[in-house]
Amino acid sequence: MCKKVLVISTSLRSGSNSGLLAERFAQGARDGGNQVEIISLQGKRLAFCNGCMACLQRPTCVIRDDANAIVEKMRRADVLCFATPVYYYEMSGQMKTLLDRANPLYSAPCAFREVYLLTASAEASDAASDGPIKGLEGWVACFEQARLAGVVRGGGADKPGEMSQMTRKLEQAYELGKNV
Repeated sequence: MCKKVLVISTSLRSGSNSGLLAERFAQGARDGGNQVEIISLQGKRLAFCNGCMACLQRPTCVIRDDANAIVEKMRRADVLCFATPVYYYEMSGQMKTLLDRANPLYSAPCAFREVYLLTASAEASDAASDGPIKGLEGWVACFEQARLAGVVRGGGADKPGEMSQMTRKLEQAYELGKNV
């Protein structure tokens, strides 16, 4: 069955390590026969949520920026995949801002059932990704139909593009995507 897969790369750095993982996941999903779109947050304008909660009464956020279009694509996707650099043992601020701005999804019918996470950190230990995993699990828990279906912990990648030498992590991302 062909699924609509949305991969969101949250790093703002060109040649990012989490972006490389996102590309491999997307390629695996394509090779698995799925329809795949990759969105990079690089160059996107995302304002912070102002907590007005108007989004629970209407289908979109009252703030007019790039978040609304991304959130609508999230709503329609069967599979979501977030790729994030790990900053201070947590997801990137851009990813957290997007998740906060995705609040209109809470009261809307959403297609996604599977959510995946790809992390890249300078710290080699797998534990460096515990924060982003915990944070995304909290977001996923708000959607009864969804589950965190898989994670790739890409530790030990500090310099831009360094992930390209970590073939085992890239292969894990590819296989995760291929088997969505």
